Amino acid sequence: MATEAQALAGDWGGGVHPYRVGHRKLGMWLFIMSDSLTFSALLIGYAYVRASNVWPTPFKFYPSIVFSSVMTLVLLSSSLTMVMAVSASAHGRKSTARKWIVATALLGLTFIILHSIEWNHLIGEGLRPFRLPEEWVTRWPGSTPLFGATFFGITGMHMFHVFSGCIYLFVVAGRVPQPSPKGRGRNEDAKPGEKPHERTRRFR
Repeated sequence: MATEAQALAGDWGGGVHPYRVGHRKLGMWLFIMSDSLTFSALLIGYAYVRASNVWPTPFKFYPSIVFSSVMTLVLLSSSLTMVMAVSASAHGRKSTARKWIVATALLGLTFIILHSIEWNHLIGEGLRPFRLPEEWVTRWPGSTPLFGATFFGITGMHMFHVFSGCIYLFVVAGRVPQPSPKGRGRNEDAKPGEKPHERTRRFR
């Protein structure tokens, strides 16, 4: 008991990270968890509404499912570019990290544009948050008008989420320190803490 109390007092005695995790990493994990809970609640609500009502199924494999698959591929690609940005930053390649961060933000904007095209198409057909197109009502008698509310609500939340992330990434990219002209191209590939003569030996 005394040993446990001493260890706890040592962790909270100042000058150390609580839970042995940096506050930035802890904050990011808390954000990811809260984000997951938010979208889980939205999807569970959507599943309940869909299971309790007659639900229209207007999306055909082509072009709707194929178009959605392209949007998913764009989002997955943005995850890859973000991993590349983190890797470049960890190795001290600031310019490369900035380029990958900007690429990630651009892929996010591409996703938003593609989603806006899908929205425009459905709105043109007559879909509204609480009203279905006449063609859908005829094709699926008794279908609930909540289709539009759930679709625009969930996808709109997702688009806002991605847009916020893009703004944040552009801000982060802008704050990445520029390499000095004298050191550009010489220290770009240097490892953190590596001395010049060690880097020279490494590339021989």
